[in-house]
Parts: sequence; C-alpha cells; structure tokens
Amino acid sequence: MPTRAFRIAYDGTGYYGFQRQPDVPTVEDALFDALRGLEVLAPDADKPDGYAAAGRTDAGVSALAQTVALEAPDWLTPRAFNAELPAGIRAWAAADAADDFHATHHATSRTYTYHLYAPPTASDSDEVEAGRAVDDDRFRAACEALSGSHDYHNLTSDDHNTERSPALEATRDGDHLVVTVTASGFARELVRRLVSLARDVGTGAEPLAKIDRALGPKPLPGHEGIAPAPPDPLVLTAVDYPALDFAVDDDAAASARAIFERRRIDRRTGARVAGQIADGVR
Repeated sequence: MPTRAFRIAYDGTGYYGFQRQPDVPTVEDALFDALRGLEVLAPDADKPDGYAAAGRTDAGVSALAQTVALEAPDWLTPRAFNAELPAGIRAWAAADAADDFHATHHATSRTYTYHLYAPPTASDSDEVEAGRAVDDDRFRAACEALSGSHDYHNLTSDDHNTERSPALEATRDGDHLVVTVTASGFARELVRRLVSLARDVGTGAEPLAKIDRALGPKPLPGHEGIAPAPPDPLVLTAVDYPALDFAVDDDAAASARAIFERRRIDRRTGARVAGQIADGVR
C-alpha cells in the first residue's frame, strides 16, 4: 500500500500524552483503535506498517499539526479516519509520501505555541494575579537569550542529546503572551521549561543572569532547578516537510472547526461559572 501522511489536531487535556503507555488513554491509542475499527490495522498488530509520528507531546499538551504517516489504502481520507476517531481528535489534511518517508526524521522544523497568562500589571488585592505580572521587555530579553545553539541540559529531563537551536518569540495579546518556539527538534519538556524560565525573568523573580547559569556547563543545584510550565496552554502548531504537499479535506476540516469551537464555548462558560464562585466567596 502507498504511504500517506495525515495532519492530526487534538485536545490533549483528556490524554496522558501522545505516545502509547500501559493502562492510560493516549492519543496514539485512539489513532490505532480507529485504524482497527476501519480494518486498516489488524486486531493483533502492534502498529501500522510504515508508521511514525512527528513527535511526542506530553500529557495535557494539544496539537494543531501533529503528523503521522503509515501505509494506507487510497480510500483512507481524513474524513474516513474521523469516522472512527473520538471527537477531540480530528484528522484534517493528508499528503502522499514516498515509501521511505519517516514522519519523525524527515521533519525540518517544529513549532510550539504557549499561551502564557501574563498580565502587564497585577492588582495588589488579587492573590491569584500577584506575582504574575510580566514586563514585556524583560520577557523578550529572556527569549532572545534563550534562543540559539546551546546545551539545554538544565532545561530538560533528558540526560543526553540535549543540544538544540530553538528560536523564541513573544507577542502580547491582552493578558496573555503568545510564545512561539521553533526548532528542528526538542528535548523532553524543553519548551515548557524555556517558558517557565522566561516567565520568571519577566516577573522579576529571577535575574537575566539566571539564563547564563542555566545554559552553562554546570548542573543547577536542586533548589535552583527550573520546573516546567503547566502543559495545558501548549500546542504543537506546525511541523514542516518540504517534500510533502498536504491537501485539506474540506469536510474533515469543517468538522474539526465545529468541534473545537464548541469546546471554546464550553470553556468560556466554565470560566464564567468558576468566576462567579470565586467572586462570591468573600
């Protein structure tokens, strides 16, 4: 069968990450279950022939452009794939690929977007906002210092292959800073720790010199360690393959937009409910 690549969008908040794990729900499990339901994957097969994914996302992390490739029949369109997928996971585009295509190794760049709640000013009377106000100039200076080719051994839980060349940019959008991080590849939890350190510099909790220590050769002592930022605001937004020409499946894309728009409304409603309770507990 020919090799096909699929763009996959998903809400990661209900999953323990992308990659399969024993006894917990993952995005990859849902993909394989759908392929079994469509009889593309045999019931006793471990994974599809020629299968690979662009990368792993952590528990709670979402995606717009996760990419998986596998040997697939011509009739397996994104719309057909979605017929067996849960609502929070949608295939929305596909491309024909060479027989030797590998979704992990052939990606030339990946981009993550982090939606950081970082108001430019905070009310002294608001306990939740206290300490979250970010100076944009300091934050952007931190992003610049964290960009480029470095050994990020202090900013990942990996113990090898920690050299990377990310580029960080930040754009103000109301009370949020939209942080984009692009690189050819990422070490485990690197994006979330980059955001965490930039936030600490932006709030004034840490000096800019902390970045020099974090990127230096010496391990940071435990009390100076940099914890990853929460996963929910993080989205895998782009994966580039110069040799592939993805075609959007209009029906599948419309289904995805409708599902995620409903989720946006549900979460806005949930925020209003939580806000009423917070305002009423006085």
